[in-house]
Amino acid sequence: MRVVVVEDSRLARSGLVRMLAAHPGIEVVGEADHPDSALPLIRATRPDVLFLDIQMAGADAFDLLAQLDAHPRIVFTTAHAEYAVRSFEFDTVDYLLKPVSQERLAQAIRKLEARDGPRLAEAPRAPLDDKSRIFIKDGERCHMVPLAEIRCFESCRNHVQVYFGQQHAYVKKSLNSVEERLPRHMFLRVSRQHIVNLGAIAAIEEAMGAGYLLTLDNGKKLEISRRHAAELKETLSL
Repeated sequence: MRVVVVEDSRLARSGLVRMLAAHPGIEVVGEADHPDSALPLIRATRPDVLFLDIQMAGADAFDLLAQLDAHPRIVFTTAHAEYAVRSFEFDTVDYLLKPVSQERLAQAIRKLEARDGPRLAEAPRAPLDDKSRIFIKDGERCHMVPLAEIRCFESCRNHVQVYFGQQHAYVKKSLNSVEERLPRHMFLRVSRQHIVNLGAIAAIEEAMGAGYLLTLDNGKKLEISRRHAAELKETLSL
């Protein structure tokens, strides 16, 4: 499991990283001391699990989680027992009170392994490329769709709706699992619900509220936040 540790105390952070190193199934891929530095780190490394302190120098873990498009599994590490109920609004596997013991940490890791074991045991699937074709079975109909013809992917509970040409079909996948296989130079996640083909974007304009309106070349319109619009503009700019 790929892990990022977010903890504002240097001693607590280094101690936790050292304890995690004793578990062969854990790979610490990053450390951060504040949500501001944690956010780009999490987006870059895409960890399976966050070991996350709650109260950190003028910010808290919940502010950080609210900015993530996709949430990894979470193990909270905190001295504050009063946040336990709120923590389970997220994909929380365990809630560890400081100081964290090796025995208690091992228990949390066993919970992670029990939850993710079958998924982690699967061999990673090869990433798609520009020339890939996608097999989509939608009820009695089957489609072989070139990846370049897909305009966007839209999360719909435990399915993903795939838009291609003037058609759309459902696949029983999570948006996160779809995103992992897509080539990043072709597709970008623009919200919690949507991944778009960069080549299909026809226009970006300010919406009536606080966000922006994205129009695809098939006429589909998507609302995105200012933050996602800024990321999109940076990706598409020279």
